[in-house]
Amino acid sequence: MKIVNFGSLNIDHVYEVEHFVRPGETIPSLAYQRLCGGKGLNQSIALARSGSTVQHSGKIGGEGKHLLEKLSEFGVDVGLVASGPHPTGHAIIQVSPTGENSIIVEGGSNQAIDSSDIDRIVSSLSENDWLLLQNEINAIDQILEATRNHPCTVVFNPAPMTAEVARLPLELVDILILNEIEGADLTGESDPSLILNSLLERYLNTKFVLTMGKNGATYLDQSQQLHQAGFEVEPIDTTAAGDTFVGYFVTSLSSGHSVEESLRIACRASSICVTRRGAADSIPSIKEVLENTSEQMFRADPPS
Repeated sequence: MKIVNFGSLNIDHVYEVEHFVRPGETIPSLAYQRLCGGKGLNQSIALARSGSTVQHSGKIGGEGKHLLEKLSEFGVDVGLVASGPHPTGHAIIQVSPTGENSIIVEGGSNQAIDSSDIDRIVSSLSENDWLLLQNEINAIDQILEATRNHPCTVVFNPAPMTAEVARLPLELVDILILNEIEGADLTGESDPSLILNSLLERYLNTKFVLTMGKNGATYLDQSQQLHQAGFEVEPIDTTAAGDTFVGYFVTSLSSGHSVEESLRIACRASSICVTRRGAADSIPSIKEVLENTSEQMFRADPPS
């Protein structure tokens, strides 16, 4: 069994600022970093750091080769990544003193996925494989349709949220992982319980995970609802918190662990992530997470 992550690859330009820039305002940066990022890349690294065998699929431009080196460094198979004429995607990230972030994303190569890419990736999947998607690449509707008669497990994280998400064939998604803002945009509800119930009424066969930052995460399907409280920490940078959660949750669940165990390990990993600066480099290893978690929920000899 393998996990194929069909997702974005970005170059992140990260600026520490006293406050998010306002309309018409120019402010100095307190610090600057050029990092590897993109929700796809971050989630592939989170999958690998949590113990999964993961293949990343996506597209880069000529200036993005160091992104593949970064993925390989963490043990991610990059054989499915293609190069194209479009520039590599990039993001401009503002980080406030309280650890909150504001992000502008330029899609670049991430928005150049075509039917040949989709056929190549979906045809590589076998019955027990998992396919992970985010909303930073184009053609999500075509990818989902291509999985309609395919026996793989499909997980979708609709981030960043756009109006097009509501028009996607989400009934083809096995597990939808989203945060409160995305859930509110998709359903028109603001209360977490109402968000989840609204989603379940629309998509009867889909399982849902709603992440709520410091308040933890809730899982809902037709037979059960489970909540995991958040872990109390002092956040520094929340940039990759959601990506860390997704990677750890998918690894745990695909490995045969219960939903309860998967929620707990994912929330713990996410809480460690926010105590560090950056995106990919802030994602903890499974060894670190287990050392900070009372229950030994994974194998006894996790990878470092």
